[in-house]
Amino acid sequence: MPLAAPNVSWGMTDAEAINVSGRQRMLSQRMMKSYLMLGADIKADEAQKQLDQSVALFESQFLALRDYAPDEGINALLDKVEGIWLTHRQAILQSPDKKNVDELMRDNLKLLTACNDVVKAIENYSGIASGRLVNISGRQRMLSQKIAKVYMALAWNIDDPGLNDEFDAAVNLFEESLNELKESDSNTEELAVALTRVSNQWSFSRSGFELSEAGRYVPTVISVTTESILKKMDAITDQYQTVMNKQQMLAAE
Repeated sequence: MPLAAPNVSWGMTDAEAINVSGRQRMLSQRMMKSYLMLGADIKADEAQKQLDQSVALFESQFLALRDYAPDEGINALLDKVEGIWLTHRQAILQSPDKKNVDELMRDNLKLLTACNDVVKAIENYSGIASGRLVNISGRQRMLSQKIAKVYMALAWNIDDPGLNDEFDAAVNLFEESLNELKESDSNTEELAVALTRVSNQWSFSRSGFELSEAGRYVPTVISVTTESILKKMDAITDQYQTVMNKQQMLAAE
């Protein structure tokens, strides 16, 4: 289950830190998606549960990353995340109101950007090439939720001319990144099989996206397929974390 609290501690490895900080990106988009689902009355009970879980897990993981932070640069980036998060968490837990959606979604993207900066900084700090695989696979989790988020906004008839561009950019980046992961020399047989399964699920999701081009929205279907992709990519990210941990141990010998 991707939203179970990770087993992290003061002794978090760099690979774990990339994975956990990457999950923060995903949670930012997941909580915004859940807010929009509540507003549009799409699987409202499940959306409320997801929203509450996402906010709680974001908070606990943030504290774990504070304990891990290995230098002042990463600490400063976490300060920036905290500054946005303190106000954003209050707003996103309020009853959904269409009048507030535009501002909330802008702030949500600022939170996503700040979280992404933390991931990139930890990857650079690690100095291990496979850190990119943990980062990119973890970013796929975020993209699954970002795609679902924008789709829910469109289904709720949110009037924002930038939504279609955001949606297309997320879909294209997911596809490019999936191809990059499939071509990695670090893939085990297990990883190759898992990535093929994601490809198959992705193809089905793309067929659902195409319906919206004709003005037909299937938000319940998209919520299910993107959730499946999220779970698969979370497991894959854990596998890349294991690969990176092994490489880091070898480099230290």
